[in-house]
Amino acid sequence: MPYDPASTPIKPYIPATADLPEFTIRALVMGVVLGMIFGASSLYLVLKVGLTVSASIPVAVIAITLFGMFKKMGGRESTILENSITQTAGSAGESLAFGLGVTMPAIMILGFDLEISRVMLVGVLGGLLGILMMIPMRRTMIVEQHRELKYPEGTACAEVLKAAATETSRAAAGEVREAGSSAARDASRRAAIIFGGFGLGLLYKVANVSLKGWKDVANFEFGAPLKAGSAGAEISPELVGVGYIIGPRIALTMAAGGVLSYLLLIPMIKFFGEQLAVPVSPGTMLIKDMSPDDIRDAYVLYIGAGAVAAGGLISLVRSLPSIWKGLKGGLAGMGKGAPAASSLRTDQDIPFKWVVIGCLAIIAIITVATPLHMNLLGALLILVFGFLFATVSSRLTGEVGSSSNPISGMAVATLLFTCLIFLVLGWTGGQYYVTALSVGAIVCIAASNAGTTSQDLKTGFLVGSTPRLQQYAILCGAFASALILGPILLKLNDAGTVYVPAAQVAPGITVDAAKLRETAQLQGPQAQTDNKTYKVWRKVGTAGGPEGKYLVGDDGKLAYLVDPGINGHHNTRPDGTEVKKYDAPKAVLMSYIIKGILDQQLPWTLVLFGVMIAVVLEMAGVQALAFSVGVYLPLVSTLPIAIGGTVRWAADRRNSKLPQYADLTAEERTAAGDRSSGTLLASGYIAGGALAGIVIAITAGVLTNFDSMMAKWAEGSNPFFAGPNADLLSLIPYAAIVLLLYWVAREKARK
Repeated sequence: MPYDPASTPIKPYIPATADLPEFTIRALVMGVVLGMIFGASSLYLVLKVGLTVSASIPVAVIAITLFGMFKKMGGRESTILENSITQTAGSAGESLAFGLGVTMPAIMILGFDLEISRVMLVGVLGGLLGILMMIPMRRTMIVEQHRELKYPEGTACAEVLKAAATETSRAAAGEVREAGSSAARDASRRAAIIFGGFGLGLLYKVANVSLKGWKDVANFEFGAPLKAGSAGAEISPELVGVGYIIGPRIALTMAAGGVLSYLLLIPMIKFFGEQLAVPVSPGTMLIKDMSPDDIRDAYVLYIGAGAVAAGGLISLVRSLPSIWKGLKGGLAGMGKGAPAASSLRTDQDIPFKWVVIGCLAIIAIITVATPLHMNLLGALLILVFGFLFATVSSRLTGEVGSSSNPISGMAVATLLFTCLIFLVLGWTGGQYYVTALSVGAIVCIAASNAGTTSQDLKTGFLVGSTPRLQQYAILCGAFASALILGPILLKLNDAGTVYVPAAQVAPGITVDAAKLRETAQLQGPQAQTDNKTYKVWRKVGTAGGPEGKYLVGDDGKLAYLVDPGINGHHNTRPDGTEVKKYDAPKAVLMSYIIKGILDQQLPWTLVLFGVMIAVVLEMAGVQALAFSVGVYLPLVSTLPIAIGGTVRWAADRRNSKLPQYADLTAEERTAAGDRSSGTLLASGYIAGGALAGIVIAITAGVLTNFDSMMAKWAEGSNPFFAGPNADLLSLIPYAAIVLLLYWVAREKARK
């Protein structure tokens, strides 16, 4: 409802007159470190499945626990305001990771190297721009529209902070709570759950992947009459955790898209194409000789990309009323600034003049930064789209939460308009690939961070934080996370890169090596057997072999195809060792849009098939974006997410029958589920499993001999890893963590 000035004002938990420690060094440092950790795990997730989950509540719980440990060691107890600062700084990593993971890998998919300077510049500038653009809208969206915009994750996080408030904070709030009370015990229990989930996820992943305890993917391929159909699951704790947190509706919808791909589209293409005597473009092999993965790579990926693009744009169009409303509110809010020296601590923002100066400085840096290949038009597009979508993201986050905020749809819209403008101006070719993508990447990160900033400011509004100090904290957290996420992104790509002998994929091709200026050497394990320096040739088109980056000898003969870890297709090195690849679905979509518009190189028939899938779903009343992402992703990634969502459904259904849920509305029951023990354990699974995956991927090149030794042992002696029953046996440890999640999510009846 519209804001009513006569309505009862909201009283924060800590009054504005209270004087408690807030922006302390320890709170900021802990928040920055936790932001880096959860940013790294979120980056891992967005490269695997194209989505992330909010890190606010896990960061808050960990901060409360660590500060409690410091107190037991003789230190000063923390205040709720310090915990709020830690949570605010720590939440920046997740939103940055989403923006970077959605956009930056597309640079490499388009045939360019993923330069560290470019990645870090995009992360830093986009993150800071989004935060600064949201600050002038705080009073309108957070204060005046408090009852209209709920900001579900921010509100839930405030409840967690208040439930674990220390004695000093309770005294300032005028709350009396006995020592050893149920609230105090509950805070300790919640901390134990999230740390236990983190440890279990970490140990599970290490035992599974490093020690080869059991297969990490259980897959079953069908024969006639469903030839080429398959179903499987990556049995990892982090994907189960993601499914639990996003809930059954989105999780099962994503899996339904995977079922369409793997149990309908791929078998159908196999059925109709098996008798053909010629390859069907864009494929280069006979369909009868294709495996299910070959069919997916050649045809279904384009169908999925079309569905995702259409789903994202439809979700954006559906949000147009909110976009217009939010834009008007944001512009109005910019003219309602409180006095610079507001007497209320809880009403102090970073001064507006510094916000304007900061935004203009960022735009100036974007314009002149060489790695971004930017021009004045691109910088102006960033300014316009950045403000538009930062406003939109802030409002939509308040209405539907971070998980349902269509950030990728905003990035798609930005890229579409940018590429169309470039096409009209005749700006095509490689240089403008990078310019267009830099525009989309910075806008995507800015919109994502603006939404996260809004959630944090809502939390601070409810607990009584100082907005200005929260804004400083998230600026610091975003800057620090951007510095570390770039190197992690490159390391994950390098760890999965395979140098494929050119004779296997592009035999007989030679080039004029004298005309090639760029040089490179092999990186990672394969560099141990070949330390030569080669010339670099970037092949365009698929004639004679796949396009991409090749290493060329001085004689002009191709030596290797460089198959990247992100969106690569070769999973085995020449010595037989396997590597993990990352699908990066949203980044692939961005690359398709750029190539499709600027160079018109897409197989539009397949893309339009995907568009029609999204349209049909919307006509049937089903929101198409989640389903479309499932069409694009491997079923082995979406099925475990569906399992996590099913566990959430079962736990919530059981808990809703308890007395304490009897008088709650559906919205209140969902909010209670978001604060539940199951959510905390799932968050621990995500952080532990994802961080273990990052460490394992990065150290794979260092521990090559150990990995080969364990693989050799497991293939010969471990029935859980190899053999006729390995797929079924590997489900046993997986079932254990799934059942544990359900058991922990069950609540006890309270009167």
